[in-house]
Amino acid sequence: SPTGSPHIGTVWQALFDYIFAKKNQGKFILRLEDTDRSRYVPESEEEIYETLKWLELTYDEGPDIGGSFGPYRQSERLDIYKQNVKKLLDEGLAYEEEGAVKFKINKEGQTTYHDLVGDRDITMENSLQEDFVILKSDGFPTYNFANVVDDHLMEISHVLRGNEYISSMPKYLQLYQAFEWVTPQFAHFPVLVGSDRSKLSKRHGAKGALEFKKMGYLKEAIINFLALLGWSHPGSKEVFDMQELIELFDFKDVNPSSAYFDVTKLDWLNGEYIRKMSDEELTKKLEEYLVDHPARDKIAPLVPLIKERIKKLSDFIPLTDFFYEKVEYDQNIFQKLNIKDQNKVLEKVLGKLEEMEKPWKADVFEKMFRSLAKEVGISVTQMFQLIRVAVSGQLVTPPLFESIKILGEEEVVNRVKAACQFLQPG
Repeated sequence: SPTGSPHIGTVWQALFDYIFAKKNQGKFILRLEDTDRSRYVPESEEEIYETLKWLELTYDEGPDIGGSFGPYRQSERLDIYKQNVKKLLDEGLAYEEEGAVKFKINKEGQTTYHDLVGDRDITMENSLQEDFVILKSDGFPTYNFANVVDDHLMEISHVLRGNEYISSMPKYLQLYQAFEWVTPQFAHFPVLVGSDRSKLSKRHGAKGALEFKKMGYLKEAIINFLALLGWSHPGSKEVFDMQELIELFDFKDVNPSSAYFDVTKLDWLNGEYIRKMSDEELTKKLEEYLVDHPARDKIAPLVPLIKERIKKLSDFIPLTDFFYEKVEYDQNIFQKLNIKDQNKVLEKVLGKLEEMEKPWKADVFEKMFRSLAKEVGISVTQMFQLIRVAVSGQLVTPPLFESIKILGEEEVVNRVKAACQFLQPG
């Protein structure tokens, strides 16, 4: 539905459409349901294409690639809908009211259908249904009507969607009966909920799908994470690829209960995929991601240092920007070290660095500053954190000595001098 940036929940539904079609050698169809003109956002169509392309959810038919059952934009199918509305009017199964057309609901008895999720029969009282609009006064059909017509004419065999549509199943099924059409099979997936167990929204982290790309999430991790929302791997695995998902997917493993969207788990999974990469692969990913980075072609030496520390590609930036930019010191960060007379301690550090034989060696460096920590009466951890903050302006960095080697002895000495000057009283 091109009403804005594709929501991550929309991608979640598309994923299960895709894997079910692939598992059964079927076709995955992209149809743009753009009949709600008040909410239509023209640019969102391109974002839908871009999102599906990024995640490699390749559709077999769609508005931009065509197919045997087009057009695939509902706004281009108005004549088709009006012909079918006329048929219902002619047969007395629909009526006009205030410029719109409504379908007559049969309120007697019950409606029962079989849902593939939960492998269950669901029965609803027809008396709870009301006549509903199928063609609006603006000449556009409603979702409830257009989808039934399109699913029939496009020979859709299975419809997978959210369980908020279960309550409307009597409407859909009575339309199929009115036209004497064969009904597809239905699978209603659970609602995605946020941390407070209410329906997933932006406040829970439900951003547009492409926002996750901008934030540095890998498509493989997004697919893996979304698959685990409502579906369980039969072997209880947490990390698996698309091919394994296609091979193992079965509706019996889908839980009808609400699925919890846990960003913490997504971060963990993304970190797992990052660590599975070779250094070369991660370097390439980072180079593709850091399009405007000032030293994009010089990040390879840093990759082994940060690989275990990042959960998203975007984490690379705050963790390593001190390598490329002038350090801006913050008095609050120094205070967190809880070291008395920091400027005097740092002056001793500077003296030791200037005395040390070049090139600096890791074992000599560690031994020297362990000894200095004891001499000035602070812990070894405090000593190395003080050096870290003096060199980077940060409390968290890649391994200290490896970072120092990349910066070079002269640059490190200059930074410690700058930190000493910053800490001078008055």
